Amino acid sequence: MAITKIKKPSALVSDTLTAKQFFNELEALSKKSPADNSKYFKGLDKTNKFLGIRMSTLFALAKKFTQMPLKEIEMLLDNNYYEARMGAVSIMDFKARDKKITPELQKQLFDLYIKRHDRINNWDLVDRGAPYIVGGWLYNHPRAILYKLAKSKNIWERRTAIVSTYFFIRQNEIDDTFKIAELLVNDKEELINTAVGGWIREAGKRDQKMLTNFLDKYAATMPRITLRFAVEKFDKKLKDHYMKLKSE
Repeated sequence: MAITKIKKPSALVSDTLTAKQFFNELEALSKKSPADNSKYFKGLDKTNKFLGIRMSTLFALAKKFTQMPLKEIEMLLDNNYYEARMGAVSIMDFKARDKKITPELQKQLFDLYIKRHDRINNWDLVDRGAPYIVGGWLYNHPRAILYKLAKSKNIWERRTAIVSTYFFIRQNEIDDTFKIAELLVNDKEELINTAVGGWIREAGKRDQKMLTNFLDKYAATMPRITLRFAVEKFDKKLKDHYMKLKSE
């Protein structure tokens, strides 16, 4: 007996997907799936507001709005509600991950992220968007902007610099991760310290020698939390060796 394939419902026409519609659905969902998101927000923006909605629910909604035009996404980025901005970045991320994405759209997403970085102002907004929106575009293009961001006074731009290299790591390219880590290794912000430690750890899974060379040079002087993240996957003997360097 032949199996009848059920066609997936077609995506909504892009110009029917508006920022207003998305926000209205967010408000309705916040009543059904409440959550306290303020405790995760580390930004200094005093105008920030919270609807209170579970992230899994928000991401599912964003996926429904993947065809939203960029001008509407930018309107969401302008919204003072954290969940609206997370929705905007999530929609951009879903677009950037699409294997059928055109180079033109990929560049437009990258440009929007960089242009409106003032609205991408929390660690999870960066972590959600930077790998595929920024790293995905830069993988085949000059990467000088990452080094510029690494020297920025803005903590979230510095975090973007290191987090974006996750895309490169997945392609077994780790040089930029370690080079940017060198620029940030003594950063005063803990949310940069943890990102540096975590990313060089991931890069080290591809080439442990590069990681140990980096630690031989910086373990004694880098923040302890950076070192702890970096050596997390080492065996006990090697981990103890580097942690001892920090305590000497």
